[in-house]
Amino acid sequence: MSTILIPGGAGFAGSHLALLWKREHPADRVIAFDNLVRKGSELAPARLAMGGVEFLRGDVRVRADLEAVKEADLVLDCAAEPSARAGYADPMYLVDTNLTGTLNCLEFARTRGARFVLLSTSRVYPIAALRALPLEEGAERLFLPAGLSGTGWSEEGITADFPLEGPRTLYGSTKLAAEVVVREYAAAFGMTAIVNRCGVFAGPWQMGKVDQGFVALWAARFTYGGELGYQGFGGTGKQVRDILHIEDLYSLIRAQLADGARHSGKVYNVGGGAGNSVSLRELTNLCAELSGSPKTLGSVAETHSSDVPWYVTDNTAVSAATGWTPTRAVPDILEETFRWLRDNREELQGILG
Repeated sequence: MSTILIPGGAGFAGSHLALLWKREHPADRVIAFDNLVRKGSELAPARLAMGGVEFLRGDVRVRADLEAVKEADLVLDCAAEPSARAGYADPMYLVDTNLTGTLNCLEFARTRGARFVLLSTSRVYPIAALRALPLEEGAERLFLPAGLSGTGWSEEGITADFPLEGPRTLYGSTKLAAEVVVREYAAAFGMTAIVNRCGVFAGPWQMGKVDQGFVALWAARFTYGGELGYQGFGGTGKQVRDILHIEDLYSLIRAQLADGARHSGKVYNVGGGAGNSVSLRELTNLCAELSGSPKTLGSVAETHSSDVPWYVTDNTAVSAATGWTPTRAVPDILEETFRWLRDNREELQGILG
């Protein structure tokens, strides 16, 4: 029997990873650790308990809270303030959560000989460099022309070799700093520690907002009503992201941990990839089709300083290293999300409506 600690375990990624691990390894002790600050996270403890996962309320910023867990064999660090627009009002909370919190989790893992996985973010890449890509405008989306490429980019997406020089939001900077510390711990202490720079997650039980979890937000607005609008880059809705189902992330982590020594100290870009990319306009059309009710969206032309027009993950390196590829397509992810919203309307409408 092993003990698995998941900081951020009541969040979208953390709760799914906890439940999936427990389902696959029923003899293991799985502990979801969370401060329940995010709206909607209060629903997680009951769902976790039903799946056999223990819940411990605590804050990664407070080392004593983590010390309440005596032993662990694996730490999956999912704890973060995940919004790209976070920190402008309260930078210290962001830094304490995303950087100090990860350091506390690393120390916990080091002193117990535990393996460590950090969920980082694609937002570590500089905004100006991403905006400078030679994008062209199609009828429904922005795209990179076939055959063009540069350091760390091509029509297949962004690789981990993309240049890191330049501002990237306070959120992205805290996650990049956390990555550096994780890799230093791996080198200094011989820990098995892996960093996954993740794109956009999606699936049921995501409490989506405008700046984080937009797939669930879009589906919720089509299901429960409420305003939606295209924001930035002319207000056309042609900005693009790639989408990764959370169960596909779990499959990757399991593959990495099966050969942890090989992947320790490595940083991988992880996402849905070019085949699972979608613009907001395309997402709107899919939602209208699945909901059976078209919706008129607003438009704000002005672009927020934190926004980027196009980000698609190039999974080539992680696929070559592990044999992993995403298996769930955007339409299937959306259909599952709509079904979840309909089946849990009474519980969710007050949160997502």
